[in-house]
Amino acid sequence: MKAAIIYTSITGNTEALAEEIYQGMISKGIEVDFIPVDDLDYDMLPSYDVIAIGTYTWDNGDLPMEMEDLFTAFEEMDMKHVTTGVFGTGDSFYPYYCGAVNLFRDMLFVHTNLAVTLKVELTPQVSDSKRCEKFCDRLMGQLVTA
Repeated sequence: MKAAIIYTSITGNTEALAEEIYQGMISKGIEVDFIPVDDLDYDMLPSYDVIAIGTYTWDNGDLPMEMEDLFTAFEEMDMKHVTTGVFGTGDSFYPYYCGAVNLFRDMLFVHTNLAVTLKVELTPQVSDSKRCEKFCDRLMGQLVTA
């Protein structure tokens, strides 16, 4: 099985959440590529069985500019065989809390085997560790069987 976590972070909050999910998957014996979106080789996307996407939300519920190409790639490539999850951090002060997570969720639901989503308020806390563990369990429990 081939798995990846692809993420972007501007404040470090989403990166910290991505690292927590990475550690959770490693602890389950899963080999995972940990990839900042700026380092992603888009040609490799269809070779993964599992992809977790981590994003912050820009402005008023928008995708960050650096995530737009990834979003489009999932829409345009044949990715139905890939089990996906999306996670992110946000501030519930804004009307579209974790809006980029919602945008990815809706698109991934159509184009992949979406297994799970996770939204965390600002910086991940110790209390979010259990939620990260459940994210990993649901992500791995929903693998598409060929």
